Amino acid sequence: MQNHDFFASCPRGLESYLATEITTLGGVNPKVMGGGVSFSGPWELLLRINLESRLASRVLWKITQEFYRNETDIYALAKNVRWCDYFDVRLSLMVKVEAHRCPLRSLEFVTLRIKDGICDRFRMDTGLRPNIMTTSPQVRVHAFLNENTATLYLDTSGQPLFQRQLKPYSGDAPLKENLAAGILAITGWNGKDCLYDPMCGSGTLLIEAIMLALNIPAGFKRGFAFERLHAFNASVWNQIRESRLSICYRNEAVNIFGSDLSGDAVELSRQNLKAAKLENYINLKQVNFIESKPPASLGIIVTNLPYGHRMNLTQALDTLYPKLGDTLKQKYNGWRAFLLTADYVNLIKGIRLSASKRTPLFNGPIECRLLEYSIVSGSNRKHGDS
Repeated sequence: MQNHDFFASCPRGLESYLATEITTLGGVNPKVMGGGVSFSGPWELLLRINLESRLASRVLWKITQEFYRNETDIYALAKNVRWCDYFDVRLSLMVKVEAHRCPLRSLEFVTLRIKDGICDRFRMDTGLRPNIMTTSPQVRVHAFLNENTATLYLDTSGQPLFQRQLKPYSGDAPLKENLAAGILAITGWNGKDCLYDPMCGSGTLLIEAIMLALNIPAGFKRGFAFERLHAFNASVWNQIRESRLSICYRNEAVNIFGSDLSGDAVELSRQNLKAAKLENYINLKQVNFIESKPPASLGIIVTNLPYGHRMNLTQALDTLYPKLGDTLKQKYNGWRAFLLTADYVNLIKGIRLSASKRTPLFNGPIECRLLEYSIVSGSNRKHGDS
């Protein structure tokens, strides 16, 4: 069986976890890179990764790679590919270019030359050219340029994989689904121990946790761009999908709790859980975490805290964060807590507990830290830095 080269992108900070996930799914020679993981495997592997990956944003199929010196070389690289072997000329096309230390002056012009090369090759082979669309194209070609090498990929995902097609409603500060799944991966949660999100917002972390606990593949409700490519075999895809879905919903020990101070947020979570048909697997209520009681004797707290950059609530947060630390200290002895917040030193200091680990993550463009605390009564109070 022929192996192909692929690249899966993900939120920065999750690359090593994505590499582990890809290896588990059958990927060969995973290599961690900035913003993703390169790997190899049979073409059917990309079907499984698109369906199952909780961490990837896109899965790209490497088509060609060459050294270049100028835009003419880039044009030749695109024109030398027999694109009609990959997809139909009647499909709409978009080209996206990313670069790192690229010496060429204009990426916009590079994008144009790649489009020209693809269209000219189609015209040469079929007498027709694809329509170019900048929004909702049927096929996406991704190009990546470094100092001297250009690589062209076909996007096999289509819409980003964090768009699970599960949540109809979003909150004011939504967490992308694959970042939420990555946070759960960092916690090492086993899907059975108690997990509690006390500031659940629209329910993203809760939904990802339930899907993990029930072994539901992340992409089970959505379609993919690979279904439009010539290499796609519907029979193979249906077999992979049905085989995977047959092993879902077998965990009878789901122990997940969610709450929020805001009644609107709780209702938003409830509606999203209902839309995903997961509402029966969770205990959800409106409560102020500061006044709450632990839902179990031991477990994991994981939540996306409010932070001033997104909420413009700096003064209120200066009061909230010390109370949050006090609540953990006084009520959650023996628990582990994983708190995502912006990397603002004063906010983190306000918790006044000693973090055992700080993992840098990006919530969109915002640099954050996932703070891990092992709550032990009387042992890790900090009066200075945390």
